[in-house]
Amino acid sequence: MSDRIRVLLADDHAVVRKGIREFLEEAGDIEVIAEAGDGREAMRLVEEVLPDVAVLDIRMPEVTGVEATRPIKAHHPAVRVLILSSYGGDPYVFALLEAGADGYVLKTASGDEIARAVRTVSRGESALSPEIASKVVRQAVSGRPEGAADQIERLTGRELDVLRLAARGMTNRAIGRELDISHRTVQGHLANTYGKLAVNSRTEAVTEALRRGWIVIE
Repeated sequence: MSDRIRVLLADDHAVVRKGIREFLEEAGDIEVIAEAGDGREAMRLVEEVLPDVAVLDIRMPEVTGVEATRPIKAHHPAVRVLILSSYGGDPYVFALLEAGADGYVLKTASGDEIARAVRTVSRGESALSPEIASKVVRQAVSGRPEGAADQIERLTGRELDVLRLAARGMTNRAIGRELDISHRTVQGHLANTYGKLAVNSRTEAVTEALRRGWIVIE
C-alpha cells in the first residue's frame, strides 16, 4: 500500500530485529522495507531505498547509531531517524539528539508505543519515551542562560499553550482537541514558534522555551 510508512530497521541482533519488525508490521500502516545489522549497512541502505523512517539501535558494529544519524540527517533530512535502544543514559540521549535524531524510545516500550513513535516522527514531530523526555526537560532547565528571555521575540499566549502541550508529548490533533482549535491551526502556531525561536522541530522549540523560562513542565 502506497500510504504505508516505509521503515528501515537497523539492529545488530537478528532476533531483536525480527521481534521489532513483527511489532511494526502488525500495526498495518507500517512496512519494514529493509534491515541492517550494523550502522555502515544502515547508511548504505538509506541511500538505496530512501525510507520514510530509519529505526536505529545505538550500539552497532562498524558505525554506531550516533555516527550513522549525522550523515543520514545531513544528506537526507526528509528521512526521519528514530532511536530504539536499551540505553537511556544521559550521554547517549543528548549525543543522539544533538546528532539530529527525531525520536528516542527505549526498547522496554510496548509494540504499540514503538509503532506510535514511528508514526509520530514520520509526521515530522518528535517522539520521546517519558524517561527520555524528563531528561531533556531537566537539561533544558539547568542550562537556561541568564537574561535569555529578553533576547528574542516573545511567543503569544496561544503559542505558549501549544508548546506546553507539545512538551507533554501530545500530537497536533490532541493539542487541537484540548484547546478547541483545528490541528491545522496548531500547525500554524508551531510554524510561527519555530520562526521566532529559529528552530526546526518541536523538541528544539520546547527545549528553547524551557531554557528561556517561558514554560514549565510540572
